[in-house]
This record gives sequence, C-alpha cells and structure tokens, in this order.
Amino acid sequence: MNWNPWLLAGVLAIFSGGAYAQAMDPLRVRSMAATCATCHGTQGVAQAGNESLAGANKDELLKKMLDFKTGKKPATIMHQLSKGYSDEQLAALAAYFSALKK
Repeated sequence: MNWNPWLLAGVLAIFSGGAYAQAMDPLRVRSMAATCATCHGTQGVAQAGNESLAGANKDELLKKMLDFKTGKKPATIMHQLSKGYSDEQLAALAAYFSALKK
C-alpha cells in the first residue's frame, strides 16, 4: 500500500498527541490553575495562612503535588484534588505557577 506522506502525518498527529496537546494548551492550564485560587490566591499569591504558589520552584512544586497524589505528603484536601489531574497536568500547573511573579 502506498501512503500519501501528508495523510500519514495528519493521521499520526491526530492519534499520537491529541490528549497530551490538549492538556498542555495554555488556556486549559490557566483554567485548571483558576481552581487553585480559593486557597492559593489569584495569580498564585495566597493570603496569610496558605502557601503562595507564584514564583515557586517548578520541580519542588511538582514533587509536592505528586506526593499529595500518591499520599506520601499528608493533607486535608490536596491529596483528593491532586488525584483529579494526570502527572502531565500537574507538571503543566507547576510550570504555570513557577512562571508567575511573586
């Protein structure tokens, strides 16, 4: 069978990265981050008593979120919330918050 290279590229693009690309869409990441505002403040700057996420070290933040997800780090609600996100989405959130100004 002789495949048209453009058709093959299109089919591979559709099936190989659709969900991953959707999770990494900047607007989607910003929308996911908005759910954090109740505790961590808008733009990641929290009120006293909660941890600010803006400007945090990306790798440390991701490790915390993954530790919440796996139960390694105790929490009141973060262990439940973090389970609702894939590891890739948590990495995107960590990158988003680390890029914000403190």
